[in-house]
Amino acid sequence: MNNLVTITDGHAVTTTIAVAEGTNNEHDSVLLLVRKYKDDLAEFGVVDFKSTTSGIAGGRPGEFANLNEQQATLLLTYMRNSDIVRFFKKRLVKAFYELAQRAKQGFDPANLSRMDLIRIAMDAEQERLQLEKQVQVLVPKADALDRLATADGTFCLQSAAKHQQVKPQELIRILHRREWIYKRPGSTSWLAYQNRIQQGYLIHKVTTVHRQDGTEKVCEQVRVTAKGMAALARLLDDEPGQRSLISV
Repeated sequence: MNNLVTITDGHAVTTTIAVAEGTNNEHDSVLLLVRKYKDDLAEFGVVDFKSTTSGIAGGRPGEFANLNEQQATLLLTYMRNSDIVRFFKKRLVKAFYELAQRAKQGFDPANLSRMDLIRIAMDAEQERLQLEKQVQVLVPKADALDRLATADGTFCLQSAAKHQQVKPQELIRILHRREWIYKRPGSTSWLAYQNRIQQGYLIHKVTTVHRQDGTEKVCEQVRVTAKGMAALARLLDDEPGQRSLISV
């Protein structure tokens, strides 16, 4: 898309097509995310869905949505914070800012009536209140990860994968490659690297299993701590192709 931000019906907007292209996601996934959080986005204005016969998925007919600056910003907070998403966020912020600056250059208060000035002032105040409300919503979500880092409880690898919204085998592959876990030769059990235990990310849970013949077997299970879950979330955000969008 040539213009990341355009003026439509007198308002600066971007589109779900631009968001999909800029974050390297399928447009259908972005549009599904908009529909899932439509009520949240509607707090910053009507979500403007449009029909089109070109420009989506090779030119086939489809639908897209226009998003104002607040809606686009909020939508991007619901996406995983990968390098691509972070880069696009900066591009989008700059594009909205530059369009606003160009509009200001052609702004002549002398041509406005008293009612126009009052309306502009009211719109500016409404936007400030909306952004303030948005911050109040997002700050607790950002703090949740820090609270998780100090919470009690541990997770087996399967439960950790479920909470992190990845497949268990994929999580195990990443943890092994990133040197969180390993196997002893001939063993079927995963073990934690000592430095990960010292960091407080992983622990070993030792259990004793009683066999039918009366003997006992000691089993070790690697588990992820709450602090480890927080670190793991950041690790997965940096993994190529992992969780560029939240699960929809």
